[in-house]
Amino acid sequence: MEQEATYRGTVYPWQCDHVGHMNIMWYVSKFDEANWNLFARLGLTPSFLRSSGRGMAAVQQNITYRRELLAGDIVQVRSHLLELRDKSIRFRHDMTNAETGEIAAFCEITAVHMDRGLRKSAPFAEAIRETALRYLVEPVEA
Repeated sequence: MEQEATYRGTVYPWQCDHVGHMNIMWYVSKFDEANWNLFARLGLTPSFLRSSGRGMAAVQQNITYRRELLAGDIVQVRSHLLELRDKSIRFRHDMTNAETGEIAAFCEITAVHMDRGLRKSAPFAEAIRETALRYLVEPVEA
């Protein structure tokens, strides 16, 4: 399922390292921003998380870097839900250079839905599960 971008932005000169390309801390930051947009699409909005006492916690994150991103490059991330379990989800972010369309990096994350008060994993609400199932896609080849 083709989806709208979960992140769009620019690489700023101050995000580049001594080699001249975007430093890895900024890849992680941009993927993190995409996380929250993906979660909101699933119904895990900030207001829902606050009012329900729920939260999301990343428990595994793997990043593969393919192409450099340089100052001034326009970045786009598209996200794909790969797996839905009772208390966790696994998803992939594809970060591209929006001008060239080339994949700069991709990231696969497993996140756990949690009860913030108990500090334990918790099942997703049925409405969240129903929405998430509509976004579930087949795994993307690396």
